[in-house]
Amino acid sequence: MRYLVTGGAGFIGSHLVELLLREGHKVLAIDSLESGSMQNIAMFDENPNFTFQEVDIRNGEKLWSLFKNIDCVFHLAALADIVPSIEDPKSYYETNVTGTFNVLQASKKAKVKKFIYTASSSCYGLATQFPTPESAPALPQYPYALTKYLGEQLAVHWHQVYHLPMISLRLFNVYGPRSRTSGTYGAVFGVFLAQKIHGKPFTVVGDGTQSRDFTFVTDVAQAFYKAAVSDVNFGIYNVGSGGHYSVNRLTELLQGEKVHIPKRPGEPVCTFADTKKIKNQLDWRPKVTFEDGVKEVINHIDYWKEAPLWEAKSIEKATESWFQYLEE
Repeated sequence: MRYLVTGGAGFIGSHLVELLLREGHKVLAIDSLESGSMQNIAMFDENPNFTFQEVDIRNGEKLWSLFKNIDCVFHLAALADIVPSIEDPKSYYETNVTGTFNVLQASKKAKVKKFIYTASSSCYGLATQFPTPESAPALPQYPYALTKYLGEQLAVHWHQVYHLPMISLRLFNVYGPRSRTSGTYGAVFGVFLAQKIHGKPFTVVGDGTQSRDFTFVTDVAQAFYKAAVSDVNFGIYNVGSGGHYSVNRLTELLQGEKVHIPKRPGEPVCTFADTKKIKNQLDWRPKVTFEDGVKEVINHIDYWKEAPLWEAKSIEKATESWFQYLEE
């Protein structure tokens, strides 16, 4: 099979590329390198089945020729993080919505056999049902969540109107080696690992009892692969670990002191995926326990040496717009 992975130099994308190459497939990875890194894919340089192109999905005209003879597209390219999406919604719309439109159009033109969209559990907003099923209402709380949901709706529409085989995977709190180390204040693992390297206390939001469905990145890559090789031609599926774990439990596993910073508006108390549908229809199950996943991350902690160090004061400054716009 010949696969194309948008965002292939990113965190999840590079793990998916690694899996596809290990399975013997040909892979074309495209990435703007705005948040992806050549470091993530350097190990594939000598693999004759791997090709990389630096392309921004916002530039639709540059995409057409790359999709020729592609069997399946994994669309992972996107802008992430909450605060930047609040401060610059235009960029998020252009990348996550218009960029997705461009990738869908290229896929339709190339008559690809399947399109796999990377959706986000943030579409559920402040969910009230746990575990949360795919049928729960979409209630995005900030522009990142909204644009990822709009991208999913585009993919659904392209299936309905143009009969493009499409599967959407709603990912829950993915973590693991190669997660982003950008200068943006974002995911808890990147923040905590940099703090651990520097011997600083972990900045725990609120009382730390909030829980997340932390899902290890290699399990997520397997979910993408299962979706691609399945006979299913349409579906929306949660991808989660089968449990949920408190931030306090994470600090225990990472072993360090902690300080508390104010609870933030628009953040759920719990994320917890109902994964019955993906287990039954795609025969996918997570394999990495939370404890083993955290150990694996610690084993690769040097990856975060260049990551920005966040402390209570700098976080307060970085999240001003979060409180300004999302406060009830």
